[in-house]
Amino acid sequence: MDAGISPSIRIPSVDETLKTPQAHQAIERFGRKRTVDAIRHVTAVVRREIGADAVLMLAPEAIAADALAWLEADARPNARAVFNLTGTVLHTNLGRAILAEAAIEAATVAMREAMALEFDLAQGRRGERDALVRGLLCELTGAEDATVVNNNAAAVLLALNTLAKGKEAIVSRGELIEIGGAFRMPEIMARAGARLVEVGTTNRTHEKDYAAAINPKTGLILKVHTSNYRIEGFTKSVSGKAISALARASHVPLLNDLGSGTLVDLSCYGLMHEQTVAEAVAEGADLVTFSGDKLLGGPQAGFIVGRRDLIARLNRNPMKRALRIDKIRLAAIEATLRLYRDPDRLAARLPTLRMMARPLADIEAAAQRVLPAIAAAVGSRFDADVIACTSQIGSGSLPSEVIPSAGIALRVANTRGKGRALLELATALRTLDQPVIGRIENDAFILDLRCLEDEAAFVRNLATLRTGDRG
Repeated sequence: MDAGISPSIRIPSVDETLKTPQAHQAIERFGRKRTVDAIRHVTAVVRREIGADAVLMLAPEAIAADALAWLEADARPNARAVFNLTGTVLHTNLGRAILAEAAIEAATVAMREAMALEFDLAQGRRGERDALVRGLLCELTGAEDATVVNNNAAAVLLALNTLAKGKEAIVSRGELIEIGGAFRMPEIMARAGARLVEVGTTNRTHEKDYAAAINPKTGLILKVHTSNYRIEGFTKSVSGKAISALARASHVPLLNDLGSGTLVDLSCYGLMHEQTVAEAVAEGADLVTFSGDKLLGGPQAGFIVGRRDLIARLNRNPMKRALRIDKIRLAAIEATLRLYRDPDRLAARLPTLRMMARPLADIEAAAQRVLPAIAAAVGSRFDADVIACTSQIGSGSLPSEVIPSAGIALRVANTRGKGRALLELATALRTLDQPVIGRIENDAFILDLRCLEDEAAFVRNLATLRTGDRG
């Protein structure tokens, strides 16, 4: 609080401070009550800093200016946009998929206007909100019917509770996954009221293991796609097609939880092939569950597609209402799904797919373009160089897939105290108007540019960077 302090007699009163131009500006932007609260906050801080017995003169303009700055900082939203330069395309902590412009526009309309959410426009009577996306989901997956809930964990929970409450649910030991936040499949099954029956071993499960476990108490067979890890070596698993045939012969439904779930063959974009939802349906799974905000590239949602009679049972479960999604996300989901009808232009329109499939040459060229601005922003304390690096899909999708990428490596010019210097740099980048999130790796701060699309905004944002030594 050095500005405005002079060795005189007192701190100005709230009323005196409110008469300043800075206070008038604060009142105009934030209201009188918030401005008074801010002035009192700043005044209290000053008193603590100078001591209870000290008496100094602080200009009311300085108090008002500090109050305005405090209000501006406090008004900054907690949910802020960041530059994701971590190299993880679908970063769970950074919101996963970035929505397509078509989805953003549809969500905006849904927020701004009344919409036919549960109203059948053709019949002029009450309708179902699932009807907004049911046809598209069936068209894109080949399923008889479809429904949608809050996320994929909710989809699995609803299916288990509907089909296996008070019954047994058979699952391979090698598929008892744990997803983010320490949520484990056995715990979800227990909450659904199903009794877990494990078959096989961690690394090997055979068709005979499933067959031996089926009995009159069996509610369903659960196949879980291990989308966030891989077991390699001496392994054996049973295909969805084989389990489906066994389930059908035993009159037991098969639930195939794909987790991330994709509607297109990713190998067409130079990535590893991941079983599509349509392939899982074609194998004979009675129900298939998958996410909306991962490989699909839409908002958070959990989809359940499959047999019409089973979907009807799910929709009659009272739990379905507790897990349903709102009109905003439904509008965005519909717009996202419609993009899949035009596969030739999908990568250009869907940010998630565009970033995953972005050519290495484009990223390398971007790195060369932004290098001078980054070097100038961090100053002489750091050396900045273009490097080759690797990106990943993230959010448990294609865990063994790494994608060649390019970025900027920032290394401490003086190796003394380099660990602390890198942490300070990471902190400084996070305090920018639009925080920049990278990763520390091999004694360097790495900015992977795979997900950087607005280079001009990124460079402008760097202008306020303070690293303690700008050269």
